[in-house]
Amino acid sequence: MPVVTLVIFLVMSMLLVAMIQVQFFEIAFTKLGLTPHATLMVLLGTLAGSGINLPIFKMKTRETGHLVTLPGRKPVWELFQPAREGSTVIAVNVGGCVIPVGLCLYFISLQMVDPFKLGIALTAVTALSYRLSRPVPGVGFGMPLFVAPLVAAVLALILDSEHAAHLAYIAGVLGVLIGADVLHLNDVGSLGVPVASIGGAGTFDGIFMTGIIAVILA
Repeated sequence: MPVVTLVIFLVMSMLLVAMIQVQFFEIAFTKLGLTPHATLMVLLGTLAGSGINLPIFKMKTRETGHLVTLPGRKPVWELFQPAREGSTVIAVNVGGCVIPVGLCLYFISLQMVDPFKLGIALTAVTALSYRLSRPVPGVGFGMPLFVAPLVAAVLALILDSEHAAHLAYIAGVLGVLIGADVLHLNDVGSLGVPVASIGGAGTFDGIFMTGIIAVILA
């Protein structure tokens, strides 16, 4: 009986968390002017697209070592002497890059956000994301989740309170994407992965949640 109760509790908890998250998405995208149907399509597309990476080019890498994980032992860094030559496929993640960037371009096309103010906010979030992001061997680049959306929201409210939601979303999403992924392309050799996905792996949650949180805070 306790096992059944525990299973029911876990299922109900997961449903509650999912409902709260969906509510957050609805609030955020409503502030951005999207209809409930469009919000649902964006959410489903983002979640489904998170597992789809579109290759765009291949770059040569020079690995000096990789992380070795053995059962029952702490991960150790194995060095290559001499360094091993290889290549990494650079791809874009549909859910973490293509869809968010598409939304950003759409909002920019509405011409509600002043380009100069957007440039200030975008530069600040990009610099912060670049500074805080760190390579995670075997995964990608990761960074603290709540810093970028908080900064994007505060700057949006200061620079343009009337269109703060759109400014926060664009600056937050593009800032994390550029700062945490694009500007670190030269460091992909240290990740030890055959495919480096822009907007995927370690930064997917950061990009996806940054836009949502930034809009809600703004």
